[in-house]
Amino acid sequence: MFEVLVFVYENYWRGDACPELHQLERKLSAHGFEPDEIHDALVWLDGLNVAAQNICLPAEPEPEWAPEQSATSMRVFSVSEQDRLGAACLGFISFLEGSGVLPPALREIVVDRAMAAGIDGEMPLDALKIIVLMVYWRFGHEPDALILDELCDDTEDRLAH
Repeated sequence: MFEVLVFVYENYWRGDACPELHQLERKLSAHGFEPDEIHDALVWLDGLNVAAQNICLPAEPEPEWAPEQSATSMRVFSVSEQDRLGAACLGFISFLEGSGVLPPALREIVVDRAMAAGIDGEMPLDALKIIVLMVYWRFGHEPDALILDELCDDTEDRLAH
C-alpha cells in the first residue's frame, strides 16, 4: 500500500490535483500495481478525504492552523495507539509538534490514518513519514525544506555529530 501512496504523492502535485478514486484505480492498475495494494491504498485515501472534510486550513501554513489548544493541554495516546505507533513514531510526532509544523488537527489525522494503515504490530518510522507526507499533500501544504528533509531522508546511515 505504501508504494502506491508514494506513487500518488510523486505524480500528483496536490491532493486536489488527484483524479477521482475510480480513475486513479485505473491509472494505478496501468502502472502495474497489484489489485490488493491498489484497493488498500484507495480505501486509505478515501479515509483521508473523509477525515479532512471538517478541517479548514489557511493558505499559508502557520503554527496556529486550527483552534488554539490550551498551553497546559496534552495529548494522551491510548494503549492501542502506543502499541501501533511505538516509541520512534510517537517521538517523531512529538518532534513535528514541537517544531510547530504539525498542529493538533493534523496530528489527529496522522494518528487516525496510522491506525487505519493495516499494519500488524508496530509501525515503522518510514511508514509514518509517508503518512505525514500524505496528510500534508491532502491539504496542499509543502513542509519547509528542513522538515521535508526529515520526512524524505533515510536516517539509517546518518552519523550524529
